[in-house]
Amino acid sequence: MMALKVNGKKVKVDVPPDTPLLWVIRDNLKLTGTKYGCGIGECGTCTVLIDGRPERSCTIPVKEAQGKKITTIEGLAENHPVKKAWIKEQVVQCGYCQPGVMLQVASLIAQKPRPKAEQVIGKMDDLICRCGTYPRIKKGIRTALKMMDQEGKKS
Repeated sequence: MMALKVNGKKVKVDVPPDTPLLWVIRDNLKLTGTKYGCGIGECGTCTVLIDGRPERSCTIPVKEAQGKKITTIEGLAENHPVKKAWIKEQVVQCGYCQPGVMLQVASLIAQKPRPKAEQVIGKMDDLICRCGTYPRIKKGIRTALKMMDQEGKKS
């Protein structure tokens, strides 16, 4: 039995310890926002946050995620600047890769106080969007950072 903390909730799953975290999230926990892309950790479609860091869930055995805080796209707050920016800028085309992209962006902007857009964009090269929405993703990143800056000024 594996004990996990996913999106702030403690859960137990009865799976072999070497089961990829992706399949536990999708099949056992029914959180289908996390997608299967390549199965080898290259495309980033399956990205989740583990202790706040973006990780490829298709290559992580569930045993390695025990005791760590796991966040899927379903666990990213509705009012998070990345979600709001993605909607405002209509970043998504097919949307398949976007949960992983959004989580990576959310992690990157949380890691460094007031990052510059180019710093975040420069760390997005390891994600593959098959629709080629890279210009929209960059616009979404810039908008999310502006939203964060404006919210900071309101506080």
